[in-house]
Amino acid sequence: MSATLLEVADLHVRFGARAAVRGVSFAMGRERLALVGGSGAGKSLIARAILRLLPAGAQMTAGRLAFDGIDLAGAAPVAMRNLRGRRIGLVLQDAKFSLNPVMTIGAQIDEVFRLHGRLSRRTAMARTLAALEAVRLGEPERIYRLYPHQVSGGMGQRAMIAMMLAADPDLLIADEPTSALDASSAQQVLAVLDDLVGRRGMGLIFISHDLDRVAQFCDRVLVIEDGAIVESCAAAALGTARHPYTRRLMAARLGLEAVP
Repeated sequence: MSATLLEVADLHVRFGARAAVRGVSFAMGRERLALVGGSGAGKSLIARAILRLLPAGAQMTAGRLAFDGIDLAGAAPVAMRNLRGRRIGLVLQDAKFSLNPVMTIGAQIDEVFRLHGRLSRRTAMARTLAALEAVRLGEPERIYRLYPHQVSGGMGQRAMIAMMLAADPDLLIADEPTSALDASSAQQVLAVLDDLVGRRGMGLIFISHDLDRVAQFCDRVLVIEDGAIVESCAAAALGTARHPYTRRLMAARLGLEAVP
């Protein structure tokens, strides 16, 4: 693994008496790290704890939570706002609910360039068109003028990736970025992520329930059950994972009974 980019040690998230994330610890470099598990396992809460974007009522504690040596747990709100988007990007699972419906796609990406790069309107537009082209959206000038409801799910998701990568972050968190897409669109989005992450040398946290996709796309996997890591392995070794929960997940994707 490359030099450590993110450190998480003894992370807990609680909602009153309910423990939603329990003692999660891991470190990652500029690699593709997958968090997998069933619905409600705590995958998204771990990601949101890293960004300090937890729902109201959540209480978070951590022995250490650091990004590139910066203490995230103790960072002031203004410091976290400067990190989000600029150095840590977040792609959510459905662009229809994440992009602003009353702003054109171009205006939303322009805003990121102008906010983080202090660029002129003309320069921001040129960068936005280049970003749309980088995520393999044909006719970027036309896409620039469209609203989110005027593009397909796959196009909207690629536009969101362009927006999240506009500030050239060091870490990208992709939370089920293909779950709302058909197989063809999902493959296109993954190809874009694979190309951009590899070319930019970023770290990627890829949250998914699709173990086949994870095995093909990621370097390493953390399996989450009931808010805790129960297994860690190379993505290519998922087929030989030993923990009973991981084996159940693997069997479920084929509709088989898990082998004891």
